[in-house]
Amino acid sequence: MAGSPRKLLIATTNPSKRREMEQILGAANLNLELLTLESFPNAPEVEETGETFMENAHLKAQSAVQLSGLVCIADDGGLCIDALDGQPGVKSHRFLGENSSFQEKMTRIFEMMADVEEEARTCRFQCAVVIAVPDGRTFECLGVCEGRVGHEMRGGGGFGYDPLFALPDGRHTAELRPEEKHKISHRGKALACAAEALRSLFDGEG
Repeated sequence: MAGSPRKLLIATTNPSKRREMEQILGAANLNLELLTLESFPNAPEVEETGETFMENAHLKAQSAVQLSGLVCIADDGGLCIDALDGQPGVKSHRFLGENSSFQEKMTRIFEMMADVEEEARTCRFQCAVVIAVPDGRTFECLGVCEGRVGHEMRGGGGFGYDPLFALPDGRHTAELRPEEKHKISHRGKALACAAEALRSLFDGEG
């Protein structure tokens, strides 16, 4: 795509997620102009009907391409808890209903995990990223961050389920500085993969 406009549309309506994606992709020095859906007030709300994170990421990326005609990047991700058979999983945002706060969601998870022993509290954040190109090509990336469900909410950073997610070193992801979190997070890992795909794509190698 050498010579094409170096523009990339970040296809998310979640301001916290958009901020993280802008930070991570911006730090990758891709020399791209990063646009957001705020530039497209007529953007439709994409229904997340996929059965996997990757399917939902494809839906969002393809919708954005059709809307904008630009190279677009979208993600979908969430928290998968082994003791809860992978819940909340692909329904992480919709767990207990879309109008329930993450404080309420996490409080309910603690209740559901009340009798679960420490060694069985394993969980992971998963993130699927899709890059969609107007010519029909797509690129997929996955990122995973392993941890445990903590026993309390800790930290004032991050968003979503970060306050309950305990890392192997004992800290919760909401206690990390953004630059620390981006190095080890599911979204950080998936976008590191995506950055390399974007570099090849825009530099004419892909």
